[in-house]
Amino acid sequence: MQVLVRDNNVDQALRVLKKKMQREGLFREMKARSAFEKPSEKRAREKAEAIRRQRKLARKQMQREGLLPAPKKTLRAR
Repeated sequence: MQVLVRDNNVDQALRVLKKKMQREGLFREMKARSAFEKPSEKRAREKAEAIRRQRKLARKQMQREGLLPAPKKTLRAR
């Protein structure tokens, strides 16, 4: 992962790096690897993730078919 520092603005670059790491799921993975996860907890987590994925897929499908309104797009200031 790479972040460019512009005008010696390290704080801005650090903020961008943290946001990229958050999007990639690095913090979640580091937390998961820091301690042992019991097999029962792993099964429960994986099941919850699968349910979340299925709901997201169904929601997107319904939006494509016009049964649900599309999410509102937010304008980002740059």
